Amino acid sequence: MKRCRPIVLLVLACLAQPAYAVDPLYEPQLEHLSEVMGSLYFLTPLCHAGAKDWRAEMGDLIALDKPDADRKQRLAGAFNTGFEAYSRLYRTCTDSAEAALARLLGDAEQTARDIHAHYAE
Repeated sequence: MKRCRPIVLLVLACLAQPAYAVDPLYEPQLEHLSEVMGSLYFLTPLCHAGAKDWRAEMGDLIALDKPDADRKQRLAGAFNTGFEAYSRLYRTCTDSAEAALARLLGDAEQTARDIHAHYAE
């Protein structure tokens, strides 16, 4: 019985550790998409008032994905990073802002398609 005690204690110690969630395989792409959507959230109203609300789209994406609190925070952080990056560069809509907007829209579309093609059920 004394020989089993260390093994039992080891098993109990392992069971006492918190369980960590495993990110889905598409997490890096989803974080990238979140960052792009944050950039779009800044640039779209700057160049096209009344256009798509990318913040609402991000909320819908999070609601559909149902991430745990940690992933939700990372997705929101990526969105905010994208917003802040472009808010430092532009104050008005310029040719450069329009070009960035077009590039970001293409990037968002391609990333969303890639995620869907590889991971949709």
